[in-house]
Amino acid sequence: MNTASIFTPVLKGLQEVEALMLTQSDGVHPDLGAALENLLSSGGKRIRPTLSLLTGQMLGAPDDKLIALAAAMELLHTATLVHDDLIDGSLLRRGNPTLNARWSPPATILTGDFIFARASKLAADTDHLPLMKLFAETLAVIVNGELTQLFSARGLTNRENYYKSIYAKTASLFEMTTRAAAMISPVNETVVEYMRVYGYNLGMAFQIVDDVLDFTGEQMEVGKPVGSDLLQGLVTLPVIYYAEAHPDDPDVICLASGYYSEQERIERLVQAVRKSPGVKESLDEAQEYIKKALRPLTGMPDRVERQALEDLAHYTIIRKT
Repeated sequence: MNTASIFTPVLKGLQEVEALMLTQSDGVHPDLGAALENLLSSGGKRIRPTLSLLTGQMLGAPDDKLIALAAAMELLHTATLVHDDLIDGSLLRRGNPTLNARWSPPATILTGDFIFARASKLAADTDHLPLMKLFAETLAVIVNGELTQLFSARGLTNRENYYKSIYAKTASLFEMTTRAAAMISPVNETVVEYMRVYGYNLGMAFQIVDDVLDFTGEQMEVGKPVGSDLLQGLVTLPVIYYAEAHPDDPDVICLASGYYSEQERIERLVQAVRKSPGVKESLDEAQEYIKKALRPLTGMPDRVERQALEDLAHYTIIRKT
């Protein structure tokens, strides 16, 4: 799919978002400013600000508030990546050295905290109190999900745990992004709810596809070793499908027993999952979420932005990185 149809309607807005994000380091320590600039220039498709802009433009949101919101969403996402990379010990992201690969843990944490603070300030610039409450609640969901994963989720082949995890990790921010853009637009609560449903289902599908790519993608494309989640004890949907089909597999039993640190055993399980129907079954499930995401768009204004949101949903399934 040619992604031009997705990004073309918001190119001008994305340029304004980039400029606004870069100003967030004005007047701070030079190293902190350089770190923020490096993080923002290290790649990424800007899916979240694109969602904000497409939704807000479609529904008539004020330009200044929409730009501030889109920048807040991307900075919030960036801050979570800074902390995630440190927690996971990741030294590369999108083929580039992570901040924690170059800086000490205290400096990395403080940089993430600074970006969280600037994201909050930009969200406040919308002058919309319910949106600020939503921002704070979503951040709490993200942090709680990360703590749950750290303390009790590793090695669990449990669907309920998985769905809660990907909601906290990814779908909650997608959901907030489209819902918040609708909240600052001149529309009723029904439309706000429709856009929340779109964002939620798109986010769930997006993370499931990410989890599939962890098994099917090439290391150079996805920016991390194949099966890296499982090597950290993180059980994703392809593994759950495989475990349900092969409950007596000794490697599955050992995974549930906490032996995910045995690299040879886990690498064998990674190869088994890659060859299993679980990969296609996971993509089929992601496709069902996409269908649910598209339904509320039928009631939206017939504009180029609505078509772009539909194209973005379809792109989520076929993307390779």
